[in-house]
Amino acid sequence: MSGPLCCENPPILSSTCGAGSVTEIGGLKTYVTGPSDSKLAILLISDVFGFEAPNLRKLADKIATTAGFYVVVPDFFYGDPYNFGNDPRPVLDWLQSHGTDKGFEDAKLVIAALKNKGVSTIGAAGFCWGAKVVVDLSKSDYIQAAVLLHPTIVTVDDFKEVKAPVAILGGEFDEYAPPELLKQFEEVLSTKHEVKSYVKIFPGVPHGWTTRYKDDDETAIKHAGEAHQDLLDWFSQYVK
Repeated sequence: MSGPLCCENPPILSSTCGAGSVTEIGGLKTYVTGPSDSKLAILLISDVFGFEAPNLRKLADKIATTAGFYVVVPDFFYGDPYNFGNDPRPVLDWLQSHGTDKGFEDAKLVIAALKNKGVSTIGAAGFCWGAKVVVDLSKSDYIQAAVLLHPTIVTVDDFKEVKAPVAILGGEFDEYAPPELLKQFEEVLSTKHEVKSYVKIFPGVPHGWTTRYKDDDETAIKHAGEAHQDLLDWFSQYVK
């Protein structure tokens, strides 16, 4: 990893944001939205800004209302997201305490809890930091579909092991997940004929564009909306 994660346009955080509610799933505080009795669930794993980021919760609500999924957004950072500009710790120090390995283990607990309540099929989307957790989940039968949005920490070797259908959404001007790297991911996936995959590079957008757009930026909102629709289409196809 060559630099800090998700450092442009940090969101304004609010624990009251969203149409859903906060409960506990698998031992983690979790924002939930959509029909709780649905057999189909979508797990969203945030970037370093955490589960309270307003645009992430808006997306969770959108997925729930548009497709009828039960959507869960756990707090994998236990109330300690990284706050660029106001956090005295270097981001790499923060990552030492919030590694994706721990996120992976916590995600398995969340998935087990969902299955215990009757969920039969689970899709997972990961943003930046969260993409690494999702790609690790996709290497086994924990999830049935994966979407990675502006992924970081993910390596070419990760895709040699994936089993679940995976879509990768990247940006033309993403310095942490540059198009050249995403094309390497695509090359590996193209050799795995048993795994459905999709790689899309959005022109003109920076890292984090799917959740850290400004509400008064119509162009940014349009680009984010296109990525959100791709995510919805992927899950509608494979989470059944």
